[in-house]
Amino acid sequence: MFLDLGKIIYNFHLFFKQEKNKTGVTEFFLLGFHVSQELRLSLFCLLLVVYWGTICGNLMIITLVSTSKILHTPMYFFISQLSISDILVITDIVPNLLHILLNNGAILTFNNCVSQFYFFGASETFECFLLAVMSYDRYVAICNPLRYSSIMTSGCCLVLTVICWLSGFSITLVYSITVTQQNFCGPNIIDHLFCDLVPLIELSCSDTFIFHLETYLLGIPVVIIPTTIIVVSYTYIVSAVLRIPSSTGRQKAFSTCSSHLIVVSIFYWTLFVVYVVQTKGLTFTMSKIISLLYTAFTPLINPIIYSLRNKDIMTAVKETLHKRMTW
Repeated sequence: MFLDLGKIIYNFHLFFKQEKNKTGVTEFFLLGFHVSQELRLSLFCLLLVVYWGTICGNLMIITLVSTSKILHTPMYFFISQLSISDILVITDIVPNLLHILLNNGAILTFNNCVSQFYFFGASETFECFLLAVMSYDRYVAICNPLRYSSIMTSGCCLVLTVICWLSGFSITLVYSITVTQQNFCGPNIIDHLFCDLVPLIELSCSDTFIFHLETYLLGIPVVIIPTTIIVVSYTYIVSAVLRIPSSTGRQKAFSTCSSHLIVVSIFYWTLFVVYVVQTKGLTFTMSKIISLLYTAFTPLINPIIYSLRNKDIMTAVKETLHKRMTW
């Protein structure tokens, strides 16, 4: 189900340290939801529909942006990259979660568990940076409209996207290597829906000082920098929009940012609740439900938000359907 990237990370660690890994645990048991069989089957059907709906919706966005000329702009290019990230996240998490629901739990090898966390973490980190880039794009479009085409060139958009992807995969690689350095001597039961970093580290028998140090050091680029860019960009955007004399002009300017603001709000709210509020007493069940929101339902909601609230995408859909019907 997963690429065996965990094995690559594991072998890299062996080469780097020139010693055998002392990990005693070779597999983990994911508990999933502690509910009745009827409810698990209902959740299975719901998640199956959500999974296919997400894949179809995001593939539609990617296809439209690639084929429709009216969508060949920086904003839609970034939206298509967001769709790629959403497909990667839900494909990494949901198929195995469906297996867990059918079997009331599932066994994952150490390598596959690290692989699952790696692709999940890389995609989420990428999305943090991409949402910041998208807010900067909206800032340039509204505050410097005459220079927009010269600033947000296709080359600039490509470079920014590559930086986001490389940042996501590189930062998560550091955490993944840290996991392989831990000594897991038991137990091997993870009371969660997937192999996330915190549940894994909680099972470690080693000193987790390095993990907590990395959390603080890498938390600056992953959380603070993108958040700062988003807040500063929208501060300038609001200030510029309020100076527009006509109400129609203000409404039109705000409408270009509304979809992005909704996506940003949902994304950061769920992450904040899971990784910050959880430390203050959030129950395991609530943590799982909220985790399900940003791993399964948010990737479904994103294309819906950008489709229903965007005239250009709806126009592209109609043009594509019209071409299909005339063939």
